[in-house]
Amino acid sequence: MDLLQIIILALLQGITEFLPISSSAHLILPKELLGWPDQGLAFDVAVHFGSLLAVLLYFRKDVLQMIQAWFGHVSGKGVTPDSRLAWMIVVATIPAGLAGLIFSDFIEENLRSSLVIAATTIIFGLLLAVADRKKQLTNTIYDIGIASALIIGVAQAMALVPGTSRSGITITAALFLGICRSDAARFSFFMSIPIIVLSALFKTVEMLQEETILWVDIAIGTVVSGVSAYLCIHWFLKFIEAIGMMPFVIYRLVLGGVLIGMMWV
Repeated sequence: MDLLQIIILALLQGITEFLPISSSAHLILPKELLGWPDQGLAFDVAVHFGSLLAVLLYFRKDVLQMIQAWFGHVSGKGVTPDSRLAWMIVVATIPAGLAGLIFSDFIEENLRSSLVIAATTIIFGLLLAVADRKKQLTNTIYDIGIASALIIGVAQAMALVPGTSRSGITITAALFLGICRSDAARFSFFMSIPIIVLSALFKTVEMLQEETILWVDIAIGTVVSGVSAYLCIHWFLKFIEAIGMMPFVIYRLVLGGVLIGMMWV
């Protein structure tokens, strides 16, 4: 890949990782429309690592408080709101972790077509619209219990299917459970941390076995993805209560239509 391709792909990953619009749908566009080469495992690991750094940096105080509270609970100091939230994130991570181990090969071989991505982009976009119109979105992130965490976790597992959008489907599930928009997004972002770590570790092992690593490309991709993801998180949380989810729903419907149109050209 040349420098322009590296920057554009890293920007796409950084921006779409945390918005409810599907990063996988966007990353196939350059390849399909412009004939760009596949970005490869090494670059994929790099841009996801950049996204991980962004969410850790943006929520550094929250993450540190949860870690300290979790270890405090484990050591017998009692339950606090932050330790309970940390446990809910652990619970919500389990379904996706198990689903990844069981179904990743099947999904990779059978569900990565443009048709699947277009269909999931549209279907789960419409589902997000329904969830966003739900009334009484007054529960906070600290109201999430084990059952709710498992439901959101199962939703996250469904995001293994390309086009679904991990952030989109988890925010959708949280909205259906009555969680307010900003806290639905925050919980989704917190859930991304263990998932990105697990995914990056798995892909790194595979990458080291198969690829020659271009460290300059890796560094550029990591920085561009990290900066764009950080700004995206800040913007999304700042305006989400005011704008709601409908702009993202409309965008998903348009994007799905574009992908379907590409298949007929």
